Amino acid sequence: MTTPLRIGIAGLGTVGGGVLSLLGAHAERINAHLPRPITVTAVSARQRGRNRGVAIDSYRWFDDPVALAESDEVDLFVELIGGEDGPARASVEAAIGRGKPVVTANKALLAHHGTRLARLAEAAGTTIKFEAAVAGGIPIVKTMRESLQGNTIRRVYGILNGTCNFILTAMAEEGRDFAEVLAEAQARGYAEADPTFDIGGFDAAHKLALLTSLAFGTKPAIGEVYIEGIENIERADMEAAAELGYAIKLLGVALATEHGIEQRVHPTMVARGSAIAGVNGVSNCVAVEGDRVGHIMLVGAGAGAGPTASSVVSDILDVARGDQSPVFVIPAAELKDIERAGMKAHEGAYFVRLAVYDRIGAFAAIATRMAEQRVSLESIVQRRGGSAGGGKPQGDGVPMASVVLITHRTTERAIREALAAIETDGHLNGRPQLIRIEDF
Repeated sequence: MTTPLRIGIAGLGTVGGGVLSLLGAHAERINAHLPRPITVTAVSARQRGRNRGVAIDSYRWFDDPVALAESDEVDLFVELIGGEDGPARASVEAAIGRGKPVVTANKALLAHHGTRLARLAEAAGTTIKFEAAVAGGIPIVKTMRESLQGNTIRRVYGILNGTCNFILTAMAEEGRDFAEVLAEAQARGYAEADPTFDIGGFDAAHKLALLTSLAFGTKPAIGEVYIEGIENIERADMEAAAELGYAIKLLGVALATEHGIEQRVHPTMVARGSAIAGVNGVSNCVAVEGDRVGHIMLVGAGAGAGPTASSVVSDILDVARGDQSPVFVIPAAELKDIERAGMKAHEGAYFVRLAVYDRIGAFAAIATRMAEQRVSLESIVQRRGGSAGGGKPQGDGVPMASVVLITHRTTERAIREALAAIETDGHLNGRPQLIRIEDF
């Protein structure tokens, strides 16, 4: 009789419960085609008596996930605790130290410590699988690790956070303000009580760091990712974008350029007719551009018990089949340091919204400052009224106008220097709104 692959699961929250439910529901079908059947033998979590909607009485309980990882009753360690350090990191290192493969959904752990953990795993003759760490149920990690290895990747990008996508979708479709939609997202469980990790772009940045490593053979480098969140997106931006034929999405983009690799997360305007503009609600998507395959996009649920558990179990099955491939496709010793392309070198078109004092010379001065930096304008739209408050007297009685500019392709350095000069001239009420435009 074939010896089973004994699994220990640390973390029994939404995803951990989903994994136990999936394995219980499909055990016969899953094991029918494996060279080595899988079985859960032990679990660990912070609270033993919590109702998780799935029975755990038949598994050995460990209060300490490190002890679970080191247990002789476990052959494969599944880490679903979360967090870049603490029990998650300690238990993963303990499992690797015993030569055990690890399956994790922990994007933060790998974004911060991925290179070191990969080296440890390879030295111990084992591996780490992390399909569930990026985009939930979307099989993008396996696609990049296996299906696209015959390609040179130019760009990988996508909607990597469902909370932000829900908020931006509702703002656009329902004409609502950011704060109101955020409160709804929190009430519906899409956003945490402290939503900073999501709306600030940090969650998407962790995922992008892993995608960059897979795409370009670099060490995961979360510290090299440029990050902007969606906190400053206003209803006026949504209205202007719709009038101009755009949608606003929070995107993560990794791009190979002549200056190095751009890694950036920020609100982005995309043409309303593009495929990515149609990915709405809590859905995620990831697109890859390769020299042979061209452009492909995968769309699906980026979070939740079922989709994320599906990815975790996919990794478990790969381990059961004997897959011990390097964590980031190539050996850790061959991963390169990122040659970062600074944001000031970024080239593209821009959306700019200005609250301008409507007085003689103001608009001419704005045009002059743009020309000084060789920023060519594709369109200028002056709006009075609407949610931006244009045309209403402000402070000293001077009426305001909302001015929307769309630039031709230029550099980040040029547009920012032009806007800094415009601010210094004193024609603006408040800071300029700047949103990058991507052509997909």
